[in-house]
Amino acid sequence: MKRARFTEEQIIAVLKEHEAGAKTADLARKHGVSEATIYNWKAKFGGMDVSEAKRLR
Repeated sequence: MKRARFTEEQIIAVLKEHEAGAKTADLARKHGVSEATIYNWKAKFGGMDVSEAKRLR
């Protein structure tokens, strides 16, 4: 089984940067993921806090 590279906390931190106004392309390059991955994360974790993400698990 493939291991996840990013924890929920890290994903939410990236999404907070995106909400603060950072461009998707810049975030993708900075964190080493594709732009599509960021959009998938936004669909799954958008609007969540860290505690809510932990409860999701």
